[in-house]
Parts: sequence; structure tokens; C-alpha cells
Amino acid sequence: MRYLLVVLVFLSSSFAYEFYAKLEPINSYMVKSSVNGKVIYTNDKIEGFKANNSKIIEIDSYVDRIDLKQSSNKLKAINNMIKIEDKNYSRLLKVSSKSGFEKDNQKLKVINFETTKADILVKIANLKDSIKNKKLVEKSNYIFNIAVKKGDYVNPGTLLYESKDLSRGKLEIFIPIADVEKVKNKTIYLDGKETKLKIDKIFNVADSKHISSYKAEIIIENPKTFSRLVKIEFK
Repeated sequence: MRYLLVVLVFLSSSFAYEFYAKLEPINSYMVKSSVNGKVIYTNDKIEGFKANNSKIIEIDSYVDRIDLKQSSNKLKAINNMIKIEDKNYSRLLKVSSKSGFEKDNQKLKVINFETTKADILVKIANLKDSIKNKKLVEKSNYIFNIAVKKGDYVNPGTLLYESKDLSRGKLEIFIPIADVEKVKNKTIYLDGKETKLKIDKIFNVADSKHISSYKAEIIIENPKTFSRLVKIEFK
């Protein structure tokens, strides 16, 4: 009886929790257009490679740039008109023979020009934002898929390309809720090799598909290969 008890204790202490997961990039992005316009450039050569401050997509911004230039010129003119009308109002205040009605009308001129200036400033900001969003540059992500071609017309929400952050990898597993506390402090083995990794995050809400499990993530720094199946053990 004593021998049997020792065997049971040994089996319990050496029990390993096994999972399998595909090693995926830490983040994947679906870059969609936020503007309307015609695609005038696609960097097809970068597809399947890591970007290096590379221009990926450019959407025609010719009309926006003309509009921005003219709006900037209009802003300068409005600023000059405000200065002139403001001086006229200051002078008018000093003339006692001028009625309050005339003075109020002059003040309204200044206010109207200020309102026009505010509208132009908003328009300039929107144009600058539109121009910026029509030239998409990636710093270092891997370009997975370019979904549009030169000559295509895109609308807000149109998928332009997909990119992935390959600096780190992510393993997602689903641990039965009853076992979560048991695996937290165990050693993680990947494909049979002991590691110093720990669970990076546990989502303490049952998964919509795995209704009796919590999703957990294990982060791996600088993995060499992705999309491979990895055996994960907690011992």
C-alpha cells in the first residue's frame, strides 16, 4: 500500500499540461483607406519583405494640394483684412459723432472675418490630414499583402495592404478555467525544451468558442520562423 501511494504522488507531481499552438506575429494589421481617391503607386517589390521606412501605397492628392495652396493664400488675405477692419473699428470707437449702430456694424465685420478664418483653418487642417493619409509609409513591418493596384479607385474602408510585426511572436492557448492557477507557476517547455518563459497575459473571461477556458498568451522574443505548430507543456 505504501508503494502504491508513492507511485501516485510521483505521477501527480510530474503531470504535464500539454497544448499546441501556431506561432504567430505579435501583431497583424489590416491597413484600410481613410480617404477617397485613385491609387497612383503601389510598391509591389516590397510585398513579402520587411519595410524600411518604405512607401507602400500612394493615393492621388493633386487636387488636395492645389486646394491647400489656395486656402493658405486665402488665409493670408483674411488675416490682412482682419487687421484692417480691426483698425477701422478702433478708430471708429474714438469718433463720438458715429452712432452705436455704425460701430456695431464695424464690429460685426471683424467677427465675420474671424469666423471665416476659423473655417479656413479647419479646412487647411483637413486637407493636410487627407494629403498625409494618401501616402502610406511603413517603418519596419513585414508587408504581407498589397490588396490594390495602380489605377484602382478606393473609398474609406477599402483594404490597402496587410502588415505584420515580426519583432516578437505570440502563442495563444486555451487553458481550462479549473487549471489556470495550477499552470501559472509551472515551467514552460516548447517542443520538449525547457524555457524561462512565463504566461504574458491571461484573459479572465471565458472565450466565446472555448466556453470553459481562458485564453492565454505566451510571448517569444525574435523568433526565427512563424506559422509553425509548437508543442507547449507546463511541468
